[in-house]
This record gives sequence, structure tokens and C-alpha cells, in this order.
Amino acid sequence: MDIYKYDVYRGPNIGIYTKTNDKFVFVPNGFADTKAKTLASYLKAEYVFASVANTRVLGTMMVINNNGVLLPSLCSQWEVDYFKKTTKLNVGILDTKHNALGNLIAANDKGGVVSPKIPSEAVKIIIDTLGIEVIQKKVAGYHQAGVMVSANNVGGIIHPETDEDDIRAISDVLKVKLEPATINGGIPYISSGILANNNAVVVGNLTNGPEIMMLTRAFTN
Repeated sequence: MDIYKYDVYRGPNIGIYTKTNDKFVFVPNGFADTKAKTLASYLKAEYVFASVANTRVLGTMMVINNNGVLLPSLCSQWEVDYFKKTTKLNVGILDTKHNALGNLIAANDKGGVVSPKIPSEAVKIIIDTLGIEVIQKKVAGYHQAGVMVSANNVGGIIHPETDEDDIRAISDVLKVKLEPATINGGIPYISSGILANNNAVVVGNLTNGPEIMMLTRAFTN
């Protein structure tokens, strides 16, 4: 699987502002067309301009796989309708006090790991919308499970301080092997600097050679 280095807004935190599945890569409204086209070409996906809760931090606020999209209740009805019309996927709205869903939920098409801070009624919406089984678990001692894990249907990476039992449990639910890794020159908060679908992986431009080697191992069958 090809791995590319890229930047967003002249910084390495590409996972904060963008989100992808196999068909779409969502970029903030006003994002440069040329940058969007390049990113889409790497991921072999169609680029779509969007906002979530009238913000640019799409990766932080939303969760997507090839079955559905999760949005916070802060989203306007216009935004919800836009995602439904654009993606033709299931769209689920989570009405919780924690709105940064991308920080709290990590998912591929096989499973997901969800922050213990998400209430049980919202977990059911996650399962139904994304079409997956999930577990609720801290990762490396953090509630922000979505920040600590990034996986497609081939493989994935996880915060390097995660213990072996938790790696095994999360790997089991995602049904892929997870490798402890960092991004962008030592950053352990994985999702801030990575976009991964089943076509390619794009990482922040500060990701170094040893990290690229680890990513290659993680995202190869």
C-alpha cells in the first residue's frame, strides 16, 4: 500500500482537518482546489468540500467508514442533509456532551473502539450507523480512543504506550493487526497526522524515515 507525505494549511496535522473513506475525502470549505485534488489522487477518492458544526476541523468532529458517517448534534440540519445527499451512506447523529467524535471513536469497516465517555444509547447509534461491532475502552490510559488508533481494513497503528492486552483486544475488534507507532517525528497522538483508507495512507509531512518503515509494516498484509 502506497504511503504519501502531505501537509494541510502548511502544517503536518492532516488528520485534524480532513477525513476519508474509500470513496470520499472530505476537506474544509475554502481549502485550495489544487491541494484537494492532490490529496484525492493519493487516496484514489473523490474530494468533497464540507463543514461540520460550521468548523474546518472535520477529522476531529466526524467519524466515517464505508458504511456510514457519524456527526455531532451541533451540526446544522443543512450539514446533515448535505452528508446524506453527497455520500448516500447512513448518517447518524450523536447527541452527547462530547462533540469531537473523531477524537473519541476509531473505526474501520470491521469494528471500532469507542471512548468510555460515550453513553450506551449513543453506542447503539454508532453500531447501527457504521455497521460494526465495537468495544468501549481507554487506549494507553486516555479516553480519546479516536486519537490513539488509526486503522483501515488491512492494518493499523496505535499509541506506542498501549499495553499488549489492550492492543490484542482492539486488534480483535478491528480484525486487523495493530503496530505501536508514532507520527510526524515522534507524536503519539496518531489520528492527528494520518489519513488511511483501503487504497493508500497519507501522513503529515514531518513523518520521518523510521516512522514510514513502521507504517509500511503496519499497513501491509
